[in-house]
Amino acid sequence: MPPVTVFTLGGTISARGADAARMTGREVLDALGAPRDTVLRDFRRVPSSSLTHADLADLAAEVRATVAAGSGAVVVQGTDTLEETAFLLDLLCTTERPVVVTGAMRRPDLPGADGPANLAAALAVATDPACRNLGVLVVLADEIHAARHARKTHTTSLTTFASPGAGPLGTVVEGEPRILLRPAAPTTPHLLALDPDVRVALVTLSLGDRGELLEAVDHRFQGLVVAALGAGHVPAPLAEPLARIAARVPVVLASRTGSGTTLTHTYRGPGSEHDLLRRGLIPAGPLDPAKARILLHALISAGATGPAGYDRPRITAAFTRLNGSGPL
Repeated sequence: MPPVTVFTLGGTISARGADAARMTGREVLDALGAPRDTVLRDFRRVPSSSLTHADLADLAAEVRATVAAGSGAVVVQGTDTLEETAFLLDLLCTTERPVVVTGAMRRPDLPGADGPANLAAALAVATDPACRNLGVLVVLADEIHAARHARKTHTTSLTTFASPGAGPLGTVVEGEPRILLRPAAPTTPHLLALDPDVRVALVTLSLGDRGELLEAVDHRFQGLVVAALGAGHVPAPLAEPLARIAARVPVVLASRTGSGTTLTHTYRGPGSEHDLLRRGLIPAGPLDPAKARILLHALISAGATGPAGYDRPRITAAFTRLNGSGPL
């Protein structure tokens, strides 16, 4: 079998009951039945809700070094932010070798704990030559998802991870990965970066919103993602405040719905997608708000902004690449 390195970060899969105690990485692998010769990096022992950008920047650096040395990688963490970790690694660790992110929905002490099956499937994917050149993958419940599409869609279901609008790339059957679809192109043509000091705000709008939270997007933030209504709409009075913010920092227009792409010209009234894009906002396309924030953060970290302002065409092109209409 090709070599694989497992990075353990904590999460439900390592929980000792309902309190904050966590098993060591070796205890996790032993409890899940991983081969004793599995290379282990006991990276963190925290719930995924407590991971920071600095943690993920360090993780990405170690994963890059691991795959450069000829090893596949499996990242084991909590599921709360698993989709964000996977997508970020997809932007920072472009590699032909499999990089897989997995976790568990049920603690090891509960009936029907899914950790052992998920880790076994992840290891099978990470060591299978057929799973090369797929980008970073999310593997749970015997399904293989591309990181750019994978989302946690249910608070407790063992099959919570899905790829809305795309579907899984394949499945694991009898311990063997079966790849049915392949992405047309990598998520990004060039490695991006992650500066933990960059701050990107995420504001979710709602019925009757008066924009008070937008007033907090000041000099502390280098970018903004708006989780807008429907296909990219905001209350009409918020169009002008958003335009003012977009004049100084990149503002990405995403949808709070969680599935489907933002539109560009179907609606043209005040606060519509056409109105907002005309005022300088950038369409997120199919990316949900959390992933749009990750991509914008990475683009800013990689130099898409500077003293003279921000490179709106470059940022727009990075998002357009993921909506199926941009150049590959």
